Amino acid sequence: MKAVILNKDFRLEDGTVEKPQPKNNEVLIQIKASGFNPIDYQMLENELEKRLISSPVLGRELSGIIVEKGSDVSEFEIGDEIFCGSGSMGSNGSYAEYISVPAAIVVLKPKNISFEQAAAIPSVGMTALQTFNRLQLKPTDTVLVTGATGGVGSFFIKLLIANHFKNVVATVGSEENRMLLLEMGLHHDQIINYKETHLPEKLLKANGNQPFDIGVDLVGEGMSEVTAKVLKVHGMYVDVTALISKEAKEILFNKGNIIMNISNYTYSMTKNYDYYKDSLTKILNLIEDHLIVPPKYKIVGNLSLETVLKAHQMLKNNLTRGNKLIMTH
Repeated sequence: MKAVILNKDFRLEDGTVEKPQPKNNEVLIQIKASGFNPIDYQMLENELEKRLISSPVLGRELSGIIVEKGSDVSEFEIGDEIFCGSGSMGSNGSYAEYISVPAAIVVLKPKNISFEQAAAIPSVGMTALQTFNRLQLKPTDTVLVTGATGGVGSFFIKLLIANHFKNVVATVGSEENRMLLLEMGLHHDQIINYKETHLPEKLLKANGNQPFDIGVDLVGEGMSEVTAKVLKVHGMYVDVTALISKEAKEILFNKGNIIMNISNYTYSMTKNYDYYKDSLTKILNLIEDHLIVPPKYKIVGNLSLETVLKAHQMLKNNLTRGNKLIMTH
């Protein structure tokens, strides 16, 4: 089957791999659309992420049609339209025509959303939902969200608003992204451009000149230091990127802050399939009840090396403009 693969020189190229055969507990999916995530290019550059590679075919979320199923699979039929976050649990990644995954991580696609919309949900949706659930926010908590118009950030903001949480300040880098947050329901005084001078002071002012209880950092590196500076003593830093700087760690340690690490990989590593199915089902219920809408998406191209490289560059250079990047198959 056609796929975009990692060669022996650790470079991506167009290629072919053998079409997978589903095991007894698996379904074979003809992929219709797949999503791109920062981890996709980070796996090629970051030693920590490189260790997560389990196949020469990358990509970790998709929507498609079940074309074969194992003998133990009873909850799905051939022809069912589904979506899932495959993580490293599939026969290969989603930069391919087909993938075989455990039926236990698969969820039926609602008929009222497209394959592209469905493929945009798993990674950002599960990451945002895990963050929201683990924080167990109180109405009085104050939260800073950096990188708020990225995939996870947009979904997390939607969850906060859907649950009537009001004490949030978010960072953006452009007027266009400011408008996106205003459309979601935030107010002007809750949105700060991270390019402004004296950023920590501006963030504190937006929070009533008080340090934040919680910082959800979706950017890392330099922004991790800013986030650490504006947290209160014994506050909480939520690390979604694993890009926290050494300086930020020192600030957080000196303040006695808690660091909460967010990772969907934890659940694939422990084969906790219920997490995937339960999370996606919860998100679908929110969408079907019109409490949140699916992510905005942009189709980068069809299954090809050109599409993958273009998407990786757009992610790396923060050119998504609040869109989830999608590849059609």
